[in-house]
Amino acid sequence: QVQLVESGGGLVQAGGSLRLSCAASANIFSIDAMGWYRQGPGKQRERVASINRAGNTNYADSVKGRFTISRDNAKNTVYLQMNSLKPEDTAVYYCASGRYYPLSVVDYWGKGTLVTVSS
Repeated sequence: QVQLVESGGGLVQAGGSLRLSCAASANIFSIDAMGWYRQGPGKQRERVASINRAGNTNYADSVKGRFTISRDNAKNTVYLQMNSLKPEDTAVYYCASGRYYPLSVVDYWGKGTLVTVSS
């Protein structure tokens, strides 16, 4: 079993930046794919970004050019750098690990971290 703990959420003004971190309890190099999902108020959970062991990345159209996912295998941590934030980015962000890049199957979820973007 893999435990995922997110951090870095908070309140930021539109146009600002935040970096989310996801610390894993296992060696992430052994994990096929990891990524970030989000669920905004009244919305379904959606995949935001994912990264596989080779370092290939995939992004939702709504965040392309603004968000960057990366991984540090030595620290067993995945990051999500979020720039040019918009009010519609407000959501609970969940770290996920699983299989079949771009993370078609999620095996484990973190508990989430709240990101609020004010206008």
